[in-house]
Amino acid sequence: MTDAADPLDAGERLGTEELRALQLERLRASLRHAYEHVPFYRESFDKAGVRPEDCRTLADLARFPFTTKADLRANYPYGMFAVPRERIRRLHASSGTTGQPTVVGYTDRDLSVWADLVARSLRAAGGRPGDVVHVAYGYGLFTGGLGAHYGAERLGCTVVPASGGMTARQVRLILDLEPSVIMVTPSYMLTLLDEFERQGVDPRGTSLRVGVFGAEPWTEPMRREIEERFAIDAVDIYGLSEVIGPGVAQECVETKDGLHVWEDHFYPEIVDPVTGEVLPEGERGELVFTSLTKEAMPVVRYRTRDLTRLLPGTARVFRRMEKITGRSDDMVILRGVNLFPTQIEEIVLRTPGVAPHFQLRLTREGRLDALTVRAEARPDAPPEVREAAARSIVAAVKDGIGVSVRAEIVEPESLERSVGKIRRIVDLRPRGDG
Repeated sequence: MTDAADPLDAGERLGTEELRALQLERLRASLRHAYEHVPFYRESFDKAGVRPEDCRTLADLARFPFTTKADLRANYPYGMFAVPRERIRRLHASSGTTGQPTVVGYTDRDLSVWADLVARSLRAAGGRPGDVVHVAYGYGLFTGGLGAHYGAERLGCTVVPASGGMTARQVRLILDLEPSVIMVTPSYMLTLLDEFERQGVDPRGTSLRVGVFGAEPWTEPMRREIEERFAIDAVDIYGLSEVIGPGVAQECVETKDGLHVWEDHFYPEIVDPVTGEVLPEGERGELVFTSLTKEAMPVVRYRTRDLTRLLPGTARVFRRMEKITGRSDDMVILRGVNLFPTQIEEIVLRTPGVAPHFQLRLTREGRLDALTVRAEARPDAPPEVREAAARSIVAAVKDGIGVSVRAEIVEPESLERSVGKIRRIVDLRPRGDG
């Protein structure tokens, strides 16, 4: 993928004009591929009155219809594939916990490109050939584990396929095998930190120097918490199975100023979540992706529901996306005020006596919704500190977000842990009440 003289691959060395020309060439080819081989896209384009040849500039993409998760579910399992099933070398799928699962497929070439992009991401994060990489993302139908695994091997690293769970054993593996890089969800990294401290091991004294965290939104305060408690560089990786998996965008360790989208393979747009109108660069809205090189399952203007904004490139020519601030479908509307779990996370992380583990509980009281922030106390926090922490969280939410909530400081390790994406919102309202 790279050589010793130049660690950047050919795509990373493109100039801006070269990149835009390559994007247009690949975009036109991908639209043709989707139109000619996926009945859903043929019908969707025809209904919108557009054909692949109508895309003469990158801006023309805005004329094409969106693809949503509902479309993928409606075409379950193989309806979105653009190649015969016999050419598919691997299948991944979403959990399906909120409805019909979505299935994605990969050709040999798709798998090779995916490995290249995760290797590129890992290199940008600070990983190097020869590093031992501890992969604690879940393996199986979830794209995180295998995506990270093959990318790390492509870079020339030694992989420890730890997967998730068995936290005490994870700590032992880190101590014994001495990895320099860990790839894991940020919420599970905090669980690992707790386990290190429970075993009486100083997390700052391990061999780890880089953590690559993704699969869920996380904040700058959480980055500081992890970096300070573990003495590592904590960087963000972004991806989603519908687009390819991890490796769609990556934060560079030297800048830590947002994630560079690998625009030679994925074309990003930011749209108004309500109207679908494309927003100017720098404005915050919903992230939309069109794949430029996928064979098995091209996606055209896929609505991710993730909220962010696009900014000019810094460490790479590719544009950056800010850390995801939340998802449009995770937003809680509480008495007319929009609230995201990441806003609460920032408050919890700066509250003395409180651990970085919390959950939001929505209930219905009479005709009004109510929200309770349940946060774990730190083991050494006395009762008076816990009481002060609850009052502080209530005041900070009221002052910073503009809505009244309750706060409960619960015992350490009493909230449900997750080896993957943490369940931040527990909706206990009667069914049918939103």
